[in-house]
Amino acid sequence: MTHATAVGSMPGEDQRSFDHAVGLVLGELVGQLPHLPEVPGRGAGAAMTGRALALVAELGADLQPAGWRLTGQGASGVDQRRARSLVGQDLDSLEEQAQGLTGAFKIQVTGPWTLAATVERPRGDAVLGDHGARRELAQALAEGLVDHVADVRRRLPGVERLVVQVDEPALPSVLGGRVPTASGLHRHRSVDLPEASDTLAAVLAAVVAAGGEPWVHACAPRTPLDLLRGAGARGLVVDLDQLAAEDHDQLGEALEAGESVVLGVLPPTDPATRPSDKDVTARVERWLEMLGLDPEVVGDQLGVSPSCGLAGASAGWARDALRLAAATARNLTP
Repeated sequence: MTHATAVGSMPGEDQRSFDHAVGLVLGELVGQLPHLPEVPGRGAGAAMTGRALALVAELGADLQPAGWRLTGQGASGVDQRRARSLVGQDLDSLEEQAQGLTGAFKIQVTGPWTLAATVERPRGDAVLGDHGARRELAQALAEGLVDHVADVRRRLPGVERLVVQVDEPALPSVLGGRVPTASGLHRHRSVDLPEASDTLAAVLAAVVAAGGEPWVHACAPRTPLDLLRGAGARGLVVDLDQLAAEDHDQLGEALEAGESVVLGVLPPTDPATRPSDKDVTARVERWLEMLGLDPEVVGDQLGVSPSCGLAGASAGWARDALRLAAATARNLTP
């Protein structure tokens, strides 16, 4: 069966918002692919970079006016400790509300290249500018993910399939040499494709070693989907509106190879005119027809979701987007 899910983030500004988001996801996506919500409106420690730094092993970080920065020591800064505490609180809430959950579940984490582009070295400027530093950060992320996946599995013993979505929105900028230096006057040198693939592959391999299923969320234009698949991604989460012609071919090949594809087909913020589930279903059917794929053959490899996170949406649209995704998935299921 086609399944519904969401990219990750939800609206809200406090812990009550997170608790509500967990209940909403578990309720609206029952029998689909529910996920661990992220509520970045709670602060930097709850946003994607802060949550990833909460997981990294043996690397200290703190929050500076310009953003997150490594400390150069193993000791964590107060903001990193708060981020870790927040992840623990979130998992406690999930465990309480998801008792008896079976089937599949998804968690999300910022990928190594987006982290390298958004976290600074101890003396400033992005980790991306230092080959050794970016390798060390990726290794710490991989090690931390092993522990994180084990923790989630312990808390959700009935879940047979745990998907780990690695978010890499900055990857095209990293590969294209478009990440600005701290001064803003220059750009960091582009990373070559073999290094980009090997670094991502190490993180995805850690997910597999921990018993997870590695997916990559790639919502930015010009993301090389073949690189993601070559690095070990067994699922691709994409924005249908951002795809180039060659991307459609890659997604078709992924489905034919037994891999998963999640199409972002719903707006992440409140639309002027809300689509119906029939409208969304017809759009997915046209895409499958363009690729010559039968929904019955694709089966549960295909998913539908909002095109990006819902943090900027109203609470009403966040709820309706999940409902529309679930209805669309049911419509596409023979």
